[in-house]
Amino acid sequence: MVTIGNRHVKQLKNIAVNGVFCNGTKINGEMRDVLILMRTTLRTGQNLSMPFIYNKDMPLIFIGGVPRSGTTLMRAMLDAHPEVRCGEETRVIPRILAMKQMWSRSGREKMRLDEAGVTDEVLDAAMQAFLLEIIVKHGEPANFLCNKDPFALKSLSYLAKIFPRAKFVLMIRDGRASVHSMISRKVTIAGFDLGSYRDCLTKWNRAIETMYTQCLDAEDKCLPVHYEQLVLHPEKWMRTLLKFLDIPWNDAVLHHEELIGKAGGVSLSKVERSTDQVIKPVNVEALSKWVGKIPADVVRDMAVIAPMLSRLGYDPHANPPNYGQPDPKVLDNTRRVRQFAPCKTNLFGQFQMNNLQIKVKSKNCTVTHVYLYISIEI
Repeated sequence: MVTIGNRHVKQLKNIAVNGVFCNGTKINGEMRDVLILMRTTLRTGQNLSMPFIYNKDMPLIFIGGVPRSGTTLMRAMLDAHPEVRCGEETRVIPRILAMKQMWSRSGREKMRLDEAGVTDEVLDAAMQAFLLEIIVKHGEPANFLCNKDPFALKSLSYLAKIFPRAKFVLMIRDGRASVHSMISRKVTIAGFDLGSYRDCLTKWNRAIETMYTQCLDAEDKCLPVHYEQLVLHPEKWMRTLLKFLDIPWNDAVLHHEELIGKAGGVSLSKVERSTDQVIKPVNVEALSKWVGKIPADVVRDMAVIAPMLSRLGYDPHANPPNYGQPDPKVLDNTRRVRQFAPCKTNLFGQFQMNNLQIKVKSKNCTVTHVYLYISIEI
């Protein structure tokens, strides 16, 4: 058992705001455990000497949707809440769910499993245990644990069955924007041909229909959230979401970018493709980037290729679309993002620590805001 004493407090005073040790202090195994415990206290408020208890009846949160639909932004905003922990994509959860779905669909395979005593009840108990271990153990404990693996919501109905108190957030985005983002950013998604807008839109339509239908069937357990409306009106939609999840309001969810890398804040993955976007405050830069980029024949056939656009409230013939007017704060965020965007690629290098301040040298521009990632091997 690790306890926090005066020696640890003294060491912790040498930690910079973003968790970087200064003045030559090095992280050892004991200090790592202390930091994890401190983050746990921030999120749960529980006695550090008490074990974290978890079971299938916990109020789990699952965030999903077609990739490139704002799932990372949503989980980052929730992660900023002091009582919530989502963390990075696990990647294994949607894969094990897909495997379970494959077993269930095959009559022959199901018969063989039943004959072996591997009944639905046995599999459900095993799935509960496996998924719960992954969700709980891949990050620090919190009062509300959240999983964000986009395609996990293809199995929404099954997840609702094995986790009866779970709630689901389905992120919905204009399919044209999602597909353009996949293709332009070269985000590999199994089954999607990134060389074809037509193929990707067809696959988008199929995937979102599967998830949306299950979301509606789940009734009061699933909340559909349109990415465009979350971006345009973040406070309105985060208040709606937290009320749906029975989580008390906290202003931190509107300032996720300020909590990246901080204790009890937002942890980002170096390998997830959305990381470079969610380090910014909520802004409207990405809403209509797809306009003018989709081949003319695909634009002409859009209503046939992706009928879910209309069902979800998007006009398949609108180029550009009118998603609505952003809140004043979002407009301000967008101006700031655009103002500092030219400096992004000019930073070349020296980061120095001096009294917990970071100095940045740049080739061509004056830098007043810096988002800095520092990896520390433990």
